[in-house]
Amino acid sequence: MMLRVLFLMMLCTGLSQAASAGDLPTPEHGTVLRIQGSNTIGAALGPALVEGLLSEQGLRKIHRETPNAANELRIVGETVQGRRIVVEVAAHGSSTGFTALKTASADLAASSRPIKDSELASLQSLGDLKSPSAEQVIAIDGLAIILHPDNPLNQLDTVQLARIFSGEVKSWEDIGGRGGPIHLYARDDQSGTYDTFKELVLSGRGKTLGSAAKRFESSEQLSDAVSADPQGIGFIGLPYVRQAKAVAIIDGQSQAMPPLNSLIATEDYPLSRRLFFYLPPTEKNPWAQALVAYAQSSKGQAIVAANGFIAQTVQAMAVTPNALMPEGYQSLSRHAQRLSVNFRFEEGSASLDNKARQDLTRVLDYIKLQDKMAGQVTLVGFGDAKSDPTRADLLSKLRAMAVRRELVKSGVVFREIRGFGAEMPVAANSADEGRIKNRRVEVWVY
Repeated sequence: MMLRVLFLMMLCTGLSQAASAGDLPTPEHGTVLRIQGSNTIGAALGPALVEGLLSEQGLRKIHRETPNAANELRIVGETVQGRRIVVEVAAHGSSTGFTALKTASADLAASSRPIKDSELASLQSLGDLKSPSAEQVIAIDGLAIILHPDNPLNQLDTVQLARIFSGEVKSWEDIGGRGGPIHLYARDDQSGTYDTFKELVLSGRGKTLGSAAKRFESSEQLSDAVSADPQGIGFIGLPYVRQAKAVAIIDGQSQAMPPLNSLIATEDYPLSRRLFFYLPPTEKNPWAQALVAYAQSSKGQAIVAANGFIAQTVQAMAVTPNALMPEGYQSLSRHAQRLSVNFRFEEGSASLDNKARQDLTRVLDYIKLQDKMAGQVTLVGFGDAKSDPTRADLLSKLRAMAVRRELVKSGVVFREIRGFGAEMPVAANSADEGRIKNRRVEVWVY
């Protein structure tokens, strides 16, 4: 596995150097890069990353042009020689990005959800789109559940959300609120935001979206509609809360979690999600490769944060102990700080997932920069509930040991390795997605 990590590091390092050298090909005319997919990414973040790359390439007069089609634009720059460099962005929903890869009408797919097995199979001629170099997590987002600012409710659980958005619960009074009939607002069927909501909230509970829901292609329009409707409720990407009110979410036995940056960065917030670029391994477009590398760089992650999403930059966070925490965890939180990253694992596997492989490098860089290499790092593992609590404890510690093995290779000396079993769940254990989220490793520094 470490060979794959080294390959990814070399890929990103090499591409970053190429991107900063200003030596990407600049044809006499025409489009150098075509991006299709997620509206969540394509509305603002994707174009901002493209502009950052064009600027780093030394292009001038960088601006946006809007064709007649909605949710499409061109980012244009000019070389010193006066050549016009164009990047096209079409943001009609995540599924459209994978379709565009298949028809060769895009070089890069932007997606606000992981690629589906059916899409993976249909695109196998382009290489393995789940490989570490192909599947690139560029940011973390949280789906916010939004209400009108005057709605008195401050928290909802995922079971309530499923019943509300399926139309089973029809009145605010039925869930302790006020205002009469509930009005539903949702993204359209092409949207990765809708796919994520369907996956995290509806499908696992046997529900489908109520037919009365008003559907939107635009995130901004949906949010503004909810904030203007005292009876409204909707779901939206975190940067698009705007004037609406976001509520805290409970999943299973988890604590109520508001969509705070710290909880989304660690993916503990129940409705957190990853935003992706998918670059087919057979894709030889150097502009596509350079944009992927730029998105992962410190400059790219600063643009992620500036656009309201959660950057993957590692930071130390103070955690306030509370009575719901095991005593050992309370003690840890009194004396150490938690890093803003959780290591998670491939489904049904002890192998780190693609984001975790990238995070190994980020965490190691932080530990070195902060001079924490010698006995100042503790790893804490968690797992999903097992019939035998002793087995859950053992597996949680083994997960922490899997992360330790990788960081030890770079010289990190650990203070302690802990396993807390199935305690402190961040998601319900009733579905695979929840169990995967609960199988995690935290990093603490003294």
